[in-house]
Amino acid sequence: MTQEPAASPSLDELIATMKDNNGKLNDKMGVRITEVAPDRIVGTMPVEGNTQPYGLLHGGASVVLAETLGSTGSALHAHTLEKLAVGVDINATHHRAATSGVVTGVATAIHKGRTSCAWEIVITDENGKRVCTSRITCALIPASRG
Repeated sequence: MTQEPAASPSLDELIATMKDNNGKLNDKMGVRITEVAPDRIVGTMPVEGNTQPYGLLHGGASVVLAETLGSTGSALHAHTLEKLAVGVDINATHHRAATSGVVTGVATAIHKGRTSCAWEIVITDENGKRVCTSRITCALIPASRG
């Protein structure tokens, strides 16, 4: 007796799942996806609860927000190719401190190919000042492995 493979979610179901932020890390950090488009993903994260010992937004928290947004965009593109997106590289430059409020990340597609995606993520504070610039590259792999 062979088992039928699970059906792939529709694009709408995939987007709904991503917007619901079912990931435990995103829930812990307060990451919320607020906009989803083919070449632009936007999300927010509170500074409070995501700081380092000096009361500044932790650089790793900025990277979590960046990876969430860039990976979401990559997953949406991968879905159109019946593939999965997995992160292979991420970097971040921290420009200024954020000590309160909410930061907003805007991920913009740089490259959406058959085997990889790259996104630039700009994170700003509530005054529109750039806090961090990040770039993520995701490999696109077959959806069924094994």
